[in-house]
Amino acid sequence: MAIEKTFIVKRNCPVCEKETRIIKTRSRINVLDRDEDGYIHYENFNPYYYTIWVCEHCGYAADESTFEAKMPERHLKILRPALEAEKTKLPFAEERTAGDAETAFLLALKYLDLIKGKSSKRAKYAHQLAWIFRDSGDKRQEEEYLNMAAEFYEDALATERFPIGALTDNAVIYVLAAIYHILCDQQKTTIYLSQLINDKELRNSDPRIYDKARDLWGEIRAAKKKQSAKRK
Repeated sequence: MAIEKTFIVKRNCPVCEKETRIIKTRSRINVLDRDEDGYIHYENFNPYYYTIWVCEHCGYAADESTFEAKMPERHLKILRPALEAEKTKLPFAEERTAGDAETAFLLALKYLDLIKGKSSKRAKYAHQLAWIFRDSGDKRQEEEYLNMAAEFYEDALATERFPIGALTDNAVIYVLAAIYHILCDQQKTTIYLSQLINDKELRNSDPRIYDKARDLWGEIRAAKKKQSAKRK
């Protein structure tokens, strides 16, 4: 008998305050592979489709931590009229498609933009939306949102104080290097990797990030050697 990978819970929407059904994913899902920028490939399932919670009444969309947090009054004054005027809705469905996931992320980005949310959160949404397009094989849209995520990550490094939850500034620098590597911008990849590899304290303070940076640096050097050998 197949084990269900999702289940339904009920939560109160932070905007309209009505009880809404939410789809959550179970923690035990087989992992197949992990991309250098953090995207995890799971067996026959994509939990990122359900990252964004959407109220089935007013249409508000956000990730779990934002949805369950108390909404500031100044944000409610902006979001309530915006939601009333919103024409794009995402009907509740127990099983989301790639298109549903894209819509959910686009709505979440839109509402975050309206309240002038932090760049680190916008980066997270744009980055995960790029993963949705990667999963569906849409290279053009993936690159568009990877570029957007990179811009937001860079702004977050310049304007926000880290750590933000479990996210450190060094982790953001590594993600930027990985994103630019995927985008084939080796100049920016090298700039960000160099910051990590040349940080004498990083090997002790965050060996996981240091090792990942060294591994990616090694991959880039190996690829360059291979290309040079082909030209000869």
